[in-house]
Amino acid sequence: MTLGLTVMREDDDPELIRRVAAKDRRAFETLYQRYVQRLHRYLSRQIQSPEVTEEVLDDVMLVVWQSAARYNGASRVSTWIFGIAHHKALKARARLASRPVSPLSDDEVAGGEGPEDVTMRGELNRLLARGLAALSPEQRAVVELTFHDGCSYQEIAEITRAPVNTVKTRMFHARRRLAPLLSALGLTGRRGAERKLG
Repeated sequence: MTLGLTVMREDDDPELIRRVAAKDRRAFETLYQRYVQRLHRYLSRQIQSPEVTEEVLDDVMLVVWQSAARYNGASRVSTWIFGIAHHKALKARARLASRPVSPLSDDEVAGGEGPEDVTMRGELNRLLARGLAALSPEQRAVVELTFHDGCSYQEIAEITRAPVNTVKTRMFHARRRLAPLLSALGLTGRRGAERKLG
């Protein structure tokens, strides 16, 4: 039998947060299940270290548990949670800055494809990882939040605690830095690049 908590929609997040603030473990479990995969995807793209990603994810959810009473309703719950994740990811990236980042191996990206597909996909992943790694953490966050998480510029501004115009400027500079990569991937011309990057 399905319990009411497991079928709550995301627009019920404020009620869940209110219950988490009252230390309702079932509400926290529901919130955790609702966000864990999205947060994991976001953090793994920001940090690129599976072990550190798991640690940061745990830290984010611990902050949500401990600080739910601080949520003031000024933004969506998802924006508030991703704001916590964003700042934790920036700190983790700073700690890892001196360590080399290894791209995904061909085995990790294979997923049942043939050898040629694996090689091409592996090369594409390496090119994309290199391109994103060339961006500043702030620019990368804007790109990731826009294209992988579907956030608006206003939501990104709230998550990163930066003015909307600053978010737009970061995206502008990210597009310029990624333009050679897009060209190398066959997206030549400004229109192709513009479509690929928003």
